[in-house]
Amino acid sequence: MDFERVTEIFVILENKPSVLGELLSELAENEINVEAIGVFQDTAKIFVKNVSKAVKVMNKLNYTTEIRDVLLIHLENKPGALAEVATRIGDEGINIEYCYGTLSQSGDKVSVIMDVSNVEEAIKVLQS
Repeated sequence: MDFERVTEIFVILENKPSVLGELLSELAENEINVEAIGVFQDTAKIFVKNVSKAVKVMNKLNYTTEIRDVLLIHLENKPGALAEVATRIGDEGINIEYCYGTLSQSGDKVSVIMDVSNVEEAIKVLQS
């Protein structure tokens, strides 16, 4: 397992057709690649490499945004890998607010974005 602190953009979206497509099209037109995304009714959590550029694009389009520090965790794709991480973090009293992930193209790794109540403490737990 390896992990890092990354910055995610939390975006408020209208819950109606085409809104997500329009936002993603604007990012693409500005050469901003979406590395990871989670969409939940009227919000999106978006991970991009160039956060400041993406926020400028979104703000220009009148989206409400918030920047959050989250964890990007790379795990082996095997039963229990995520359970172990979630248990270690939870056993230290750190709440997992949400997480979402994807499988690597080769299928042997899973990448998970995890928002926790205390990023610094979660990093210490994962380092031990």
